[in-house]
Amino acid sequence: MHQVYLGLGSNLGNKEENLRKAISMINEQIGTVVRQSAFFYSEPWGYESDNQFVNAVILVETSLSPYDVLTANQRIEHLLGKTQAHATERHSDLSLQSSDLRPPIYHDRPIDIDILLYDDLHMDEPGLKIPHPLMEERDFVMIPLNEIRK
Repeated sequence: MHQVYLGLGSNLGNKEENLRKAISMINEQIGTVVRQSAFFYSEPWGYESDNQFVNAVILVETSLSPYDVLTANQRIEHLLGKTQAHATERHSDLSLQSSDLRPPIYHDRPIDIDILLYDDLHMDEPGLKIPHPLMEERDFVMIPLNEIRK
């Protein structure tokens, strides 16, 4: 079994209920949720919004591969109302120099599920980066992660 830490966030609708539903669906579709942080309330990161976030981190034991976890996360997000309009806009024009790349554009969302850590794996693929490259810059990830991490 693999140990996967997932970060969850919501700032639209019934935020706490969105997280509870996502955690229940993760437990059914990805693997056993063995630890869960308290809910952490935070301001939006990387953009301005009047909608505060509710975040949590969970530890899941799974037999799924990293890509299968990603696919399941995206399916759960879709089922809980996340649409393309809520998705982070990433600028990946390979013709640009890295110094010319624009930062991503974030949007409010009913649910967001990110893979933070997957065992001791390090991946740097176009669609999947593990550990999550920005997690150490985000208190709303690190505080709940440190709460449940061994």
